[in-house]
Amino acid sequence: MKTREVMTRGIVTIELEASVAKAMEKMFDRRVSSLITEESPDGDIYGIITRKDIINKVIAHEKNPRKIKVAEIVSKPLLVISSDLEAKYVAGLMTRSGVRRFGVMENGKLVSLISNNDVLRAETLELLSE
Repeated sequence: MKTREVMTRGIVTIELEASVAKAMEKMFDRRVSSLITEESPDGDIYGIITRKDIINKVIAHEKNPRKIKVAEIVSKPLLVISSDLEAKYVAGLMTRSGVRRFGVMENGKLVSLISNNDVLRAETLELLSE
């Protein structure tokens, strides 16, 4: 099963200058566990901020999320894969890199994310179809 068949459609973005509190609100409202930072005007690469980043870099250190900017805790670069890649190979990449989400590119454009949940769903569907 190809990545494009199981990836989470659409991405939710946030500005690098936004507060972590704003990111938390956006995650809560949109029911997502990660946000993509928008590409900066100077051509900087995409980044990702996850629930884990907020917990490990802000909450665990008792920092005020209203005073911390997304740019201070964002993980860069966002690792990306092609939408043509087989989901089973994405699992291997996740294992070797320790990354649970990859950006998905089509025609040179970031179009989506694929998470470890998406990969598990793909493999489960394939198993059930046998």
